[in-house]
Parts: sequence; structure tokens; C-alpha cells
Amino acid sequence: MNRLLLEQLRRITPEEQEILDGRREINEDIYVQAKGNVFDSRKLLDSTKLITVRPHTRFVAFPKHTHNYVEVIYMCSGQTRHRIDGEEVLLKQGELLFLGQSVTQEIDAAGENDIGVNFIILPEFFDQSLKMLREEESPLRDFIIGCLGAESSGGIGYLHFQVADVLPIQNLVENLIWTIMNNQQNKRSINQTTMGLLFLQLLNYTDKIATGGGQTEEDIVLAILRYVEENYKDGELTDLAQSLHYDLYWLSRMIKKRTGKTYTELIQQKRMQQAAFLLRNTGLSVAETGNAVGYDNLSYFHRIFRRQYGMSPKQFRDRKAQA
Repeated sequence: MNRLLLEQLRRITPEEQEILDGRREINEDIYVQAKGNVFDSRKLLDSTKLITVRPHTRFVAFPKHTHNYVEVIYMCSGQTRHRIDGEEVLLKQGELLFLGQSVTQEIDAAGENDIGVNFIILPEFFDQSLKMLREEESPLRDFIIGCLGAESSGGIGYLHFQVADVLPIQNLVENLIWTIMNNQQNKRSINQTTMGLLFLQLLNYTDKIATGGGQTEEDIVLAILRYVEENYKDGELTDLAQSLHYDLYWLSRMIKKRTGKTYTELIQQKRMQQAAFLLRNTGLSVAETGNAVGYDNLSYFHRIFRRQYGMSPKQFRDRKAQA
């Protein structure tokens, strides 16, 4: 991280000075609108803003609480230890933790060199950013964005991205921090565009997502969706069940429970989205497009495509060309 920015974040805040002077707990007046354990965006975010950033308060533990906003925590240096819905998460330098509004969080006291920043974000901030992901639509994308709290989803409430070694992501987060803290002109548009680029990069590194101990249903769902992403043309559920060492019928039921779709529906969804991308962006014929996404039977490809988009593949291509 830029040395000057890190030094700016390292400075002792008035809140931290109170703690160093003897205060033994957080000042609830800073975080809570009324008595309770809900950290309130109205206390932390100016009414004219959709996003802000504040240094994580050190030297004191944060008791169990929830948020009525989306929170993103980035560790600039050191580490912090969190308990999210009772599950321990160690957030290390260069890593990101996305928290939805439904989770319960506790944080152990951070030391002087444990420098983190908290992004306080209203869900509507993501609207513009997500427009940049339209061509990246996939079951995996839907699951990830749902987990981040930007769309309603039955997914989990947090995502831990272990991306300290991914330079583009580090640069984007640093740019986001710098723009917000230095009150740059046109910062709303810049921040929303930067967040969109950050999402695009994070979707390239879903293998670096940690959702727990590695054996939760969320981990299994992510493994399944990655498999669909990479093997939508010919991937079989039996092969996936064998590679994950799970019973075929249990895995099939779990997929339906956690995604709302069967494995076949996930495959078809990804195939259709990829077919639409190819029709928009390549010169492949309709037959070649169908074959490229896994359909040898052209009439079946036409039928499935029409069911998904309400028109034939040729009509879809012609309409996009005229747009």
C-alpha cells in the first residue's frame, strides 16, 4: 500500500485516544442509533452518501452486532480476528471480507499495527457497479453477488477473499480508499466504476474465496458452481460427485436446496448465457454456437434458447446488432 496513505490510516483517532486513555469498550453512540446491537448507517454515513470508509478502531474488542448496511473490511497491514455467526475468520494483510446485512459479527481487539479499513455501503450503491457485470452472468456470478448482499439471494452472509497476492485487486481497493478519503471530484462515479472493476476481478479469483472450514454446504456450492463454470459443455453430475466424494443423490438434493435449481438447470443456464455471449460478440454461426456450448442437436438448442430468451438465436443476434 502507498506509504503516505498507510501513514494517514495509522494515525490515532479521537475514538482510539479515548480507549488508550482508559475507555474499556466501544462508544455505542458512534455506531448505534438506539439501544441495541445494530450498527446503523445513519450514524456512520452522511445522508447524501452511499459509501464511506473509516479506519477500523483498534485497541478494543467489538461485541456481537449486526449491520443495516453492507460492510467490506480490507486489511492494509497486520490482521484482525472475527467471529461471524459464531465462525472464526482471521483476516490477514491484503485480504477482503464482505459482510451482508444479516450476519452477526464480533471482532477481537486489534493492535497498533493492525491497520484495517471499513467500507460502509448502502445496497443501492451497487446498482451501477453491477451493470458492468451483465455480460459476466452465470450461476456462479449470481451466487457471489447474492452473497455480497447486493441482490437478494439464499446464499451465505459473508465472503472472505484471500487475494493478497493479486495485484489488480490490491490496486483497485487502494484506489477506492484514496478516492473516498481525499474527496476527489466526481467520486461517486469513480467509486461505482472502481467497485464494478473490483467485482469483475474478484469473479476471476473465486478459487480464493474462503467461506468457512472447507466442509460447509457453502463451500460445496462454490465447488459445484466453479465446476459448472468450467465444464458446462460436457460436465456430468456423476463425475462431480465422485471428485467431491459425495453421494450422487445427496449432492443433487443439496444443489436444489441451496441454489433453487437442479444441476441440469444450472448447466442449461450457463450454456444459454454463454450462447448469448457468443451470438453478441463473435461471428460463429448459430449451429457453431450451439455446438460450442454443448448442444449437438440444433433443434433442441433452438428450443431451449427460445424458452430462455423468447426468440430464436438468429432473432437474438439480429436484435442485438440493431441495438
